[in-house]
Amino acid sequence: MPDPTTGQPSVLHGSSILVTGGTGSFGKAFIAELLRNHNPKRVVVFSRDELKQYEVRQMFDHDPRLRWFIGDVRDRHRLDRAMHGVDYVVHAAALKQVDTAEYNPWEFVLTNIVGSQNVIEACIDAGVKRVVALSTDKASSPINLYGATKLTADKLFVTGNHYAAAYPTRFSVVRYGNVMGSRGSVIPFFRGLAAQGRSLPITDLRMTRFFITLAQAVRFVADSFEMMQGGELYVPRIPSMRIVDLAQAVAPGTEMHEIGLRPGEKLHEEMISPEEGRRALLVAGRYVLQPDLASWGYTPPASGVLAPDGFHYTSDSNDEWLSREDFQALLAADL
Repeated sequence: MPDPTTGQPSVLHGSSILVTGGTGSFGKAFIAELLRNHNPKRVVVFSRDELKQYEVRQMFDHDPRLRWFIGDVRDRHRLDRAMHGVDYVVHAAALKQVDTAEYNPWEFVLTNIVGSQNVIEACIDAGVKRVVALSTDKASSPINLYGATKLTADKLFVTGNHYAAAYPTRFSVVRYGNVMGSRGSVIPFFRGLAAQGRSLPITDLRMTRFFITLAQAVRFVADSFEMMQGGELYVPRIPSMRIVDLAQAVAPGTEMHEIGLRPGEKLHEEMISPEEGRRALLVAGRYVLQPDLASWGYTPPASGVLAPDGFHYTSDSNDEWLSREDFQALLAADL
């Protein structure tokens, strides 16, 4: 797919691209985008689960451009082998369940932190050109173990540019909110309860969240490869929604009951903290958190507008909201 501003083929066109966590919800959608619009030379799907790889192979009808690697980001040697000849990497592999992390903290550290550092070092050694790592809104001012591991991973990828300063590899991070239709989404859960005639459990009736469609997330990551210099943390401008409105959009008329916040859960999500807001630029519908120190060289985008003093980006103070009708239209179009 050509770059909309230049009309030239995207940087991903004709390249070798590796996706860690490539059989997850994002990975499958991103691979489909690559095959459909970017004509890659090779796409390496790196993931742990042989069953998921088998299922995804069927989805893509054994496309000859796909290469399949069973492996874990905890295994540096396996990453080294998978990175051979790779130009671009999307790091989507992570352990993600908030409550599971509270009971299994070290496992999350091994995958989300140690695994991220393994990816960084393997990319540098293999001469990968650009790397985009996926983050989460829970990495901003984290209050749970999962968010803390992802914040650490964010910082590892940004500062990885110091290690790579004398090499061609550059790292950036994308941080976004809840993805409609991703594995573990509340949408099928609510629908299932409604079909059984059961009340919908709402942790807090005041709760708000950011929402992005899977297609929007995929496009946002692909576009980030086009504009990145290395060291940026990209945040999309996306709408918020009240959870009670989401529940009624998914299952109209179904009763709801409040169950209280779970351990490590926020009432409202944050994607940019006040401290991070001091480094935020608004550029073409996204926020760009600039690196503090950039020994590898970084030039702020000329079109960027500095965020105002005290800026922070939270789901309850957002200026863009989804109504029930908006949400239903997105579901119909994107899922």
